[in-house]
Amino acid sequence: MAFRKDKTLVDLGLSGEQAIFNKETEGLSQGQIVFRRFVRHKAAMTSVFVLASLITMVFTALDTKLGPWTIPGWWKHGFDELLDLRTEGCPPGIVGCPTIDAVPSFIDGTGMGLGMHPFGQDDIGHDYFAMVMRGAQRSLYVAFVIGTLAGTIGITVGAISGYFRGWVDSILMRFTDFIITIPSIIIGSVVGYHFGNLGVGFLAFYLGLFAWTGLSRLVRGEFLKLRELEFVDAARVAGASNRRIIFKHILPNAVGVIIVSITLLMSGAILLETALSFLGFGVVAPDVSLGSLISQFQDSFTTRPWLFWWPGLLIITIALCINFIGDGLRDAFDPRQRRRLTKKDKENAKVQARNAAANV
Repeated sequence: MAFRKDKTLVDLGLSGEQAIFNKETEGLSQGQIVFRRFVRHKAAMTSVFVLASLITMVFTALDTKLGPWTIPGWWKHGFDELLDLRTEGCPPGIVGCPTIDAVPSFIDGTGMGLGMHPFGQDDIGHDYFAMVMRGAQRSLYVAFVIGTLAGTIGITVGAISGYFRGWVDSILMRFTDFIITIPSIIIGSVVGYHFGNLGVGFLAFYLGLFAWTGLSRLVRGEFLKLRELEFVDAARVAGASNRRIIFKHILPNAVGVIIVSITLLMSGAILLETALSFLGFGVVAPDVSLGSLISQFQDSFTTRPWLFWWPGLLIITIALCINFIGDGLRDAFDPRQRRRLTKKDKENAKVQARNAAANV
């Protein structure tokens, strides 16, 4: 009897925890439930704040040209503006050292501030802060274009292949397999060599034409699974067309996998552009990107390491933020994921279990 009573308490305790989860989601739509789960993901929300702040700083720092108009930025120097090389405060034989200081004056510092050149200067006098901001703009722009274009192509190919199957699936997947067998760095090098001088927009566009393969296979797998479910059969019986079934019934149920995959695709796009620019096949002079800055000043790592640190730090920060956001979205869209109960929630569940057991 004691063993049965203990087992009853455990079962009722689990049901009490389930009741807490059910009460939290009662009356909420699927979108609201997903949003609440995402907001509770601390790493993802921190990454959203950091990435949003970084994007705001990067795209407002320098002057932006929109046709005949110019929107002034808050930073006083341009990325291609030649200035006098700074030598004061630098070690012997070193020029253009950073002026940023985070040490307060009361502990032997010069006072917290950015100074004239917070990230230092390059070999000929360009302000390195402005160059890093310009490089971050180019890298984020490439990631956005590749994510949008590759996402559109990948979703379309995967949806058509997974829904229609048969010879359509065979042709599209064999073509996808052929693209996958070619290393992305080789494709990017060829594209960068032929189209890199046309500007960062053309480079991102042509890279996006080859970056959709992984997403298409994931979407195909989701469509193969979802097309066999009852709600799709009900839509067919109701006379819905294939186009309506794909875009109105199946695609919304696969949106979780798609969003997560696109965020990770954008993170990979930043690293791909960085690698191509480092090798000399990406963004070309006089424009700059984070990868080209690392490549240009790799020999200065021992004498002026700040020229290497700042673009590398931004690359790592952007890639990690996008990955953490993708992890948060994946957990939010997963119906099996539940938030960790607090100590108070567990105590309430135990109290409910004891009260229920007393009434058994």
